[in-house]
Amino acid sequence: MRVLLVEDDLQIGQSLLRALEDADYSVDWVRDGVAGSRALEAAEYTVVLLDLGLPGMGGIDVLKRARDAGNPVPVVILTARDDLETRVEGLDVGADDYVLKPFLVPELLARIRAVLRRKAGYAVSRLGDDTLSLDLDKRTLTCNGNTGALSAREFALMLALLERPGTILSRDQLEDRLYGWGKEVESNAVDVLIHSVRKKFGNAVIRNVRGLGWTIMLGGQTPS
Repeated sequence: MRVLLVEDDLQIGQSLLRALEDADYSVDWVRDGVAGSRALEAAEYTVVLLDLGLPGMGGIDVLKRARDAGNPVPVVILTARDDLETRVEGLDVGADDYVLKPFLVPELLARIRAVLRRKAGYAVSRLGDDTLSLDLDKRTLTCNGNTGALSAREFALMLALLERPGTILSRDQLEDRLYGWGKEVESNAVDVLIHSVRKKFGNAVIRNVRGLGWTIMLGGQTPS
């Protein structure tokens, strides 16, 4: 899963970068609001971790600009500002959660999972249906009763597809979700991941739409 971290504090940013990468997230880290806003315009992220006291452009303005542009990406505010007015403003502008510094990494990771569940409309940590489901906490996939563990990249691939079941995602869209800036991406990287998942769960788990991309079909859906 690809995360945008917008944090100007070097020590906090480095610590979060290590923790998120240890948790198998692909992270793009920027240190000012202007760069954060540009990153949101240029790439698709699973979640954004956004500080408020940023140089160049404040976090609230970054969030306002993203929401005004129709960007629905989940945003978790990370800040030391604990006054009621700031918390209310952040949530009203469009933040999905608000985490006060200092915080513990396990709590932040749990809040990220909770935000992703809410985005997908699930109260529990699963995406999908009775036939095909992805466990966000255990990072396992269940297909027709067969449950197996996924690698970090396989999990990110299935999350991208199951967040929008029935939607055809192109190679570029999937690469954008799976890999961060500066990462060398082999031309067949997505194909290798799809082959790996199919080897574990069968060819039907991911559907190829020739010339367009890939999709996952849940019960009664048609590709769009």
